[in-house]
Amino acid sequence: MIHTELHAAGISNERLRESYRYCRRLNAEHGRTYFLATRLLTPSQRPAVHALYGFARYADDILDDLDSAATVTERQARLEELAARFVRGDEAAAAAEPVLPAVLHTARTYRIPLGLFDEFLAAMRMDLTITDYPDRPALNRYMRGSAEVIGLQMLPILGTVGPLSDAEPCAEALGRAFQLTNFLRDINEDLERNRVYLPADELAAFGVDRALLTWCHDNQRTDPRVRQALAAQHEITRAIYREAHKGIALLAPQSRPCVTAAFTLYSEILDRIEDLDFEVFSQRASVGMGRRLQVFTGGLVRARRARKSVAARRAA
Repeated sequence: MIHTELHAAGISNERLRESYRYCRRLNAEHGRTYFLATRLLTPSQRPAVHALYGFARYADDILDDLDSAATVTERQARLEELAARFVRGDEAAAAAEPVLPAVLHTARTYRIPLGLFDEFLAAMRMDLTITDYPDRPALNRYMRGSAEVIGLQMLPILGTVGPLSDAEPCAEALGRAFQLTNFLRDINEDLERNRVYLPADELAAFGVDRALLTWCHDNQRTDPRVRQALAAQHEITRAIYREAHKGIALLAPQSRPCVTAAFTLYSEILDRIEDLDFEVFSQRASVGMGRRLQVFTGGLVRARRARKSVAARRAA
């Protein structure tokens, strides 16, 4: 399958192909929902999406590998090394940074502004030293680089029916909604990394602070005050999903099934969190494989129909 995708994307250089294969493996291993959705894109689009995911995951792993004994200083040095090689366009560093050839090729091919990658790397640097966010503006500044720019990087690959600028606000909102969903689902795991990705002042309105969250983590129970605070965060996130949904119609028809599937599955993770009555400290909210396959199958029908329609218009 990967050979078909690389051929469709016109990627023939073997070193470049190996980098794209590496990124695809990262996506398949770590981003199951995201990877499943990419199967609904055209074969020529998929390698570029895998490259973006691979680069983001690779950088994130430098910071969050709990099995590594690396110090903060050592992690910072590794991140800066990756950033410097990216800025130099150093594809020759493939042995040390296997994601670089693919992501650099993708950025050039789709003319993705390099500033978006700078913003992403800036957010990754924040994770080295910042463990709490005092308010929504502070959290939004982090999510600008860690989530919103990912949506903007994707737009040139997905394509739009009008100017990219028309779809950009919704792409940003979708990235933000996905990440806020992760923050709610993964609050227990994030505490193990000494991080809280929820606005402290909004939690405090319900009598919640880091100490209470730590108690919930240690006892695998959701205190009633924490439940109320998480429910409020849930509503904020749901509103962002509603805003993001408007952007799907602005995408190229052949890309809509993929984004619709990702939107559906991620928003249903949010549903599962609510179904669990916010008991996120004792279990992890997820969408079952049966449901994921159901969404994928419906998306596959729509994707094939969209591709036939696009091909018919081009032939006319």
